[in-house]
Amino acid sequence: MTIGMITREWPPAIYGGAGVHVTNLTEALSSLGRQSINVHCFGSKRRDATGHDLSSSFVELNPALKTLLIDADIASDLSQVQLVHSHTWYANFAGYLASKMYSIPHVVTAHSLEPLRPWKAEQLGGGYAISSWAERISYESADAVIAVSDGMKKDIISSYPAVDKSRIHTIRNGINTERFAPNPDNAILTKYGIAQPYALFVGRITRQKGLAHLLRAWRSVSQEFTLVVAASSPDEPAIGEEVEELIAELRQNRSVIWIREMLPHSELTALLTHSRVFLCPSIYEPLGIVNLEAMACETAVIATRVGGIPEVVADGETGILVELSSDTSQFENELTKAIMELMSDEDRSTALGRNGRQRAIAEFGWDKVARATMDLYERLIG
Repeated sequence: MTIGMITREWPPAIYGGAGVHVTNLTEALSSLGRQSINVHCFGSKRRDATGHDLSSSFVELNPALKTLLIDADIASDLSQVQLVHSHTWYANFAGYLASKMYSIPHVVTAHSLEPLRPWKAEQLGGGYAISSWAERISYESADAVIAVSDGMKKDIISSYPAVDKSRIHTIRNGINTERFAPNPDNAILTKYGIAQPYALFVGRITRQKGLAHLLRAWRSVSQEFTLVVAASSPDEPAIGEEVEELIAELRQNRSVIWIREMLPHSELTALLTHSRVFLCPSIYEPLGIVNLEAMACETAVIATRVGGIPEVVADGETGILVELSSDTSQFENELTKAIMELMSDEDRSTALGRNGRQRAIAEFGWDKVARATMDLYERLIG
């Protein structure tokens, strides 16, 4: 069996959960030894995948239009595969075209949904209408849609009622608990001057991740605690400026460390391990691999009860879930209370962290994800 795996992100250009997912899924599928995986990604030529990029003459195009052109190039290169599997709207249209051109099955993994991310209109401008169209036509014609959580499955049904429910399959994300494991090295604390105890946020600067809500909530957190924010590359100028202003305000009377560069893996696991609490204030999250990464490092999690997060973070067992409210002040106040509750109780946060690693090992192995995905491939190919 030959599979065409289509993704925008591929190492080293990984900036979100979808990129983490496709990298680990491809590795886990390859370990089964029952198929050949041909990866097609955005970017320059490389040895471990087929990169696709545009010449400099297209530099002035809207980013969404650039994406469609790259997708067309990818599709033209997939004539020899038996099935295509695409990830995110950036790659979905390539899968759609290849499926139509070569009469092969197309599998879509739903990592997020454009109708539930209206703030992307700020990032893509008129391109948001294009990204929404590309995603919709791809989902509605796909032979199978993989939801990374039951919460995501419900969102797909709600957002795209034309998709046959029988074609939607929940296969949750996984975590490599050997790669993500407690790392006692404290060199990173010295490197960045981080005082313990601290709470940690890791993620992109985008409205989806709720960082601005967290920063406003931190105004009422005790000054004895440090906030570490590992975040860079704002999706659009407005959210970047808002985060800059909020961090500057907090630094007037609180300890806030802002790490703007992408952390090497060893530093990330050490930062997760030494943090008393990991914070995930997302307002939309199909599953949240980052919570699994924290749990695997034995760190307690405080997260919003949205999307697939409750399927990962067991409220009261591996962390605390906070209700997302349309009342911004109420949500931020509840976030503050949860932070103070765990930051002030080291024994409880330690116990929740240990439970989290046990849960990650027992329920979220990539081997399980790969087997379920391969079973789906085989049913589609026949």
